[in-house]
Amino acid sequence: MDTYEMFHDILVNLFNEIMDIEGKAIITEEFKDITNNDMHVIEAIGQEEARNMSSVARDLGVTVGTLTIAVNNLVKKGYVKRERSQKDRRVVLISLTGKGNRAFEHHKKFHQEMIHATIDDLSQEETKVLVGALSHLREFFRNYGK
Repeated sequence: MDTYEMFHDILVNLFNEIMDIEGKAIITEEFKDITNNDMHVIEAIGQEEARNMSSVARDLGVTVGTLTIAVNNLVKKGYVKRERSQKDRRVVLISLTGKGNRAFEHHKKFHQEMIHATIDDLSQEETKVLVGALSHLREFFRNYGK
């Protein structure tokens, strides 16, 4: 297998495997009523102070309308709450409930385990090279089609 084929195989399959395994790992008995995409919305909302819909939508790269549909479902399931801003009553803020915070922590734990599995046996130099290569890949995706 030449270098191109090797990278093609790793990158294409790795993306698919991460999405599949992440879905299986994070959707447990406690969180069986949400999807992997829901978990990413929960992650984008975060555990800090309440956020407005447009900033969360921007972080996810989706429209506010698309986010509204996801948030409506997460509100119904008890993961997210909405409230009006005290500073500007026109602004709707979203934040995680206790259940949403537990889901956030569960998802975060999976990501931490994935990162440790990737870098624990690497030297500092290998880590620098990997970070550089992944940064180039990220830039490719960010600029693709612009």
